[in-house]
Amino acid sequence: MMAALIFAVSVVTLLMFFVSYCRSLMASSSRHTLSMEVRDVTGITTVASGKDFTRVMQVLRLCPERPEERTGLRAVLVYYRILNLLQATSARMLPSLKLWAERERAGCANFAVVALDRRIAFNREILAQQGEF
Repeated sequence: MMAALIFAVSVVTLLMFFVSYCRSLMASSSRHTLSMEVRDVTGITTVASGKDFTRVMQVLRLCPERPEERTGLRAVLVYYRILNLLQATSARMLPSLKLWAERERAGCANFAVVALDRRIAFNREILAQQGEF
């Protein structure tokens, strides 16, 4: 019984840490101004919605990735899936939870759009360096 209690507390603590980590990643990208190229590619003019996340992730997979952003993208992807599950299961019982989950999903989509913008800029730099040689 004690082992089950310790396990449950550990899982809850890990989940709390994971949520705060993902929210800090999303907060770091919230003030980023999108370039015109990303706006044209994604069709997002000002702020991404939670529905845009899947489409942006598909475009992200087409771009060569930067090693330093792998962990953050994976964490936000898992967080987005948890939010989808939470929204699908408990949205009927708690409407305020549905609104919160949708705001968080929009934050995930915004993080993905900013990651796409950074990848495009990174690829542009690589092409510019190759053109110099």
